Amino acid sequence: MLFIAVDDEAYMLDEIAEALHSVRPKDEILTFSSPITALEAIREQMVDAAFLDIQMGGMTGIDLAIQMKRLQPDIHIVFVTGYQEYAVQAYQIHATGYLLKPISEGDIARELTFIYGDEPKQKFRVQTFGGFELFVNEKPVKFDRSKAKELLAFLIDKKGTGTTTAEAYAALFEDADGSSSGKSYFRNIVRSLKTTLKNVGAGCILLRDFNRLAVDPKVLDCDYYRFLDGDPIAINHFRDDYLPQYSWAELQNAALHFFKE
Repeated sequence: MLFIAVDDEAYMLDEIAEALHSVRPKDEILTFSSPITALEAIREQMVDAAFLDIQMGGMTGIDLAIQMKRLQPDIHIVFVTGYQEYAVQAYQIHATGYLLKPISEGDIARELTFIYGDEPKQKFRVQTFGGFELFVNEKPVKFDRSKAKELLAFLIDKKGTGTTTAEAYAALFEDADGSSSGKSYFRNIVRSLKTTLKNVGAGCILLRDFNRLAVDPKVLDCDYYRFLDGDPIAINHFRDDYLPQYSWAELQNAALHFFKE
C-alpha cells in the first residue's frame, strides 16, 4: 500500500511518517510539505490513504482533500490537525478520520484498523535472563550495532521510565567524556535502534519525547517484568544471570538474587 502525509510543519510531518512506518513497516510512505507537490504526486500514482494537516500555507487541507477526491474518488482521507472546529467540514467531504495533534502510533493504528481491519499482531518477547535477546514472532532480531542492542536492554531495565539521552550515554559508555563526537556517535546509535525496530515491525516498542527515551512495557512479554510480577516460572528461570553481558546491570542482578531468596 501507498500512504502519503502532508504537513507544512517539518517536525509534525516527521512524527506522522514515523508513526506510519512503525505501524505499517512494509508499506510505502511519501511525505510532502507542500500541498501542490502532493497533488502532483497523486496524479502520477494511486494512493491508498492520505494524512493531511488542515491549516497550511497556499492551500488548506480541506481544499487539498477535495481535489484529491476528484482525482482518486476511493482515496481515504485522514485529517491530522490541532483544531476541532473543522470536523464538520471534514465529514462533509466524507473524510475517513479526524485526528487531533499531538498524535501517537496508537492513533494511526486505530485509523488504519478502521479502514482496513485488523492485521495479525506482532509478538515481542524479551529475554533478559542468560543473555539479552529480542524476538519478534519468535525470531531473534539482528542489530546492526551492538550498542544499539545494549541501549534497548538499558531502556527495558528502566521498565518504561523515561531516560534522558545523557543518562543512557553515561551508562553505556562508563568513560564517556561528553565530547561532541561522543554525543554524535550516540545519536547514531539511537538512530540505528529506531531503524532496526522499524524494519522488523517493532517500532511501537520505543517511545520518544524530546530528549527522553523509553520502552512501552505493555507491548512486551519480558521475563524480567514477569519476575517482578511474581511469576513462578520466570522466578525459577532466573539463575543470577540478569543481562550478564552488561556491567551496568550488576546491581539489579544482585537485587533480583535477594528478591528470589
